[in-house]
Amino acid sequence: MNKKILIWSVTAALAGFLFGFDTVVISGAEKRLQLLWGSSDMFHGVVVIGMALWGTVIGAFFGGIPTNKLGRKNTLVWIGVLYTISAIGSALANDPIIFAVFRFIGGLGVGASTIAAPAYISEIAPAKDRGKLVGLYQFNIVFGILVAFLSNYLLNNIGENAWRWMVGVEAIPAAIYTLFVLTVPKSPRWLLTKLRNAEAVNVLKMINPDQDPEKLMMEIKDEMENTVPNENIFLKKYRFPLTLAFLIAFFNQLSGINALLYYAPRILAEAGLEESSALLSSIGVGVTNLLFTLLGIYLIDRLGRKQLMYICSFGYIISLSLVSAAFFFSWEGSAMPIFLFMFIAAHAIGQGTVIWVFISEIFPNHLRSSGQSFGSSVHWVLAAIVPSLVPVLFSTIGAGMVFLFFAIMMGCQLLFVIFMMPETKGVSLEELSKKLIK
Repeated sequence: MNKKILIWSVTAALAGFLFGFDTVVISGAEKRLQLLWGSSDMFHGVVVIGMALWGTVIGAFFGGIPTNKLGRKNTLVWIGVLYTISAIGSALANDPIIFAVFRFIGGLGVGASTIAAPAYISEIAPAKDRGKLVGLYQFNIVFGILVAFLSNYLLNNIGENAWRWMVGVEAIPAAIYTLFVLTVPKSPRWLLTKLRNAEAVNVLKMINPDQDPEKLMMEIKDEMENTVPNENIFLKKYRFPLTLAFLIAFFNQLSGINALLYYAPRILAEAGLEESSALLSSIGVGVTNLLFTLLGIYLIDRLGRKQLMYICSFGYIISLSLVSAAFFFSWEGSAMPIFLFMFIAAHAIGQGTVIWVFISEIFPNHLRSSGQSFGSSVHWVLAAIVPSLVPVLFSTIGAGMVFLFFAIMMGCQLLFVIFMMPETKGVSLEELSKKLIK
């Protein structure tokens, strides 16, 4: 593999580290904040926790615009700026509204990163390595999650303002990332869609000095000749990739993954673990997520996207059924972390590794940012709704019913994988466009 491509991919994928850290760091502070500000379950879930998620929705919904207009690289730079502002502002906030506003700003960065980073990496990566390189984004997400859990555990007992340090420490990696991403080149495929051919040729020569850049340019031009000006992803011929993006994002969140990551300490406490044990088990969740994401990245270009989705679907159904049964039958609290680790492993090796790779592959070059935006928006609308409802649902219908619902939805995901999902490994982006556009 070209070392430059690897370095640029890792740099862009660091947006995922900030995504993971920003998303999960709140789990160590959320109970303290609810007590500090005397918030009701509804206000706490919808405003204190939920505003960051709705920021992510807005970032995902509109992130395709700067990703297309400004380019993948410039959008990644602005994402780093948003993360930095959010971390500093959240740490200094003195009331729940101000806190929610700055968390919303961080959410904008999270949502936009799910578009710009996978799109950038998929457009500089060779087909044979595209899965593992785009998968680096997911690896960084789970690495950020693990570091957030570990950071929360280490900062937990430093005083009444521990929560400020928990959410504020993110400013350090955010600033470093912003500087690093300034060093990567622009995406050659984006440059070609903007008719900036000379710049694209220079980048292509850096990516692969031994290959004639004219060949790729001709493939992209052939693809663009089959398009019409100002077309969008909602045209009939793009219905199939649009449906695929919707369903993989829909099932990703109906697994309950974000509900677990946001409320891991609370869920473990509900199962009977003490607060310190719950926080420590949360680190175990992060470690499991990291290890099985590495395995997923190793396998994604070997077994393929569809095979990993088979594995994770069965893993989801088994683990979520066990979690539900543990709540229904009041099994010992010590069993709950094992069931949750099984769930995290199933997610990490399948949906977690596949989703951003798959969505970044199935749309044509000129509509990739729009298609990525659509899939990310579906993902994040549900990611905002589901965790926001968790405190209320746990106190009304109970945790057992919530996890039973998630298990049933994963049975539906298995049907999607069997009957609809195509395999995309090892195929060029331009060739995939020909196959998926009807």
